[in-house]
Amino acid sequence: MKKSGLFSFLFILASALCSPALFAATPLEQIQATISKPDILCGNFRQQKKLEGIKAPLVSEGRFCVHAEKGILWRHLKPFEQTLRVTGTEIVMMQGGRITNRLDAREEPMVRMINNVLLALVSGDIAPIESLFDVDARIRDGSWNVSLRAKNAQLAKAISEVFFDGREHVQNILIRRENGDETRIVLRDIKTGADAPDPDEAALYE
Repeated sequence: MKKSGLFSFLFILASALCSPALFAATPLEQIQATISKPDILCGNFRQQKKLEGIKAPLVSEGRFCVHAEKGILWRHLKPFEQTLRVTGTEIVMMQGGRITNRLDAREEPMVRMINNVLLALVSGDIAPIESLFDVDARIRDGSWNVSLRAKNAQLAKAISEVFFDGREHVQNILIRRENGDETRIVLRDIKTGADAPDPDEAALYE
């Protein structure tokens, strides 16, 4: 090959190697960049559970809040009132303003894993749990969907598969357990910022 031909070949090769297409973000990275991550996010939810041995699905509605520093509030308002507070260190269940159960994530590895998964799903920040799941992510025209399959046999008993989608925020979540139980959650009417929680929710974070 002549010197000029060699230089042309090397130039083309270098151009190809430096092409932005080769360094394009993965679908999951694109999704992470698409999702809004405010410090505080609240909205309404509708949850439908299908449990093994029970024919009719269990339906509940309520409010949720995600606080970057204080965790998730999951307030079931219908058919009865119950509140779940999920943080990086514990899961607290409350009814009638009274704590009915408390699970310490520092003592229970499974509780810690479930906490991390719930925080990731509602906030849309998947990076902290990629080591726990095989991830398949797709994005198109601003909409996206992600499927997760548990790598850990112990985790699979509680959360074997997760499918969720959305645009700026997570909108739909489907969680499957190894025994066939399913939980479908629709998130809507989302607001962000310090005014997003109502006074009761602000108090529950304290």
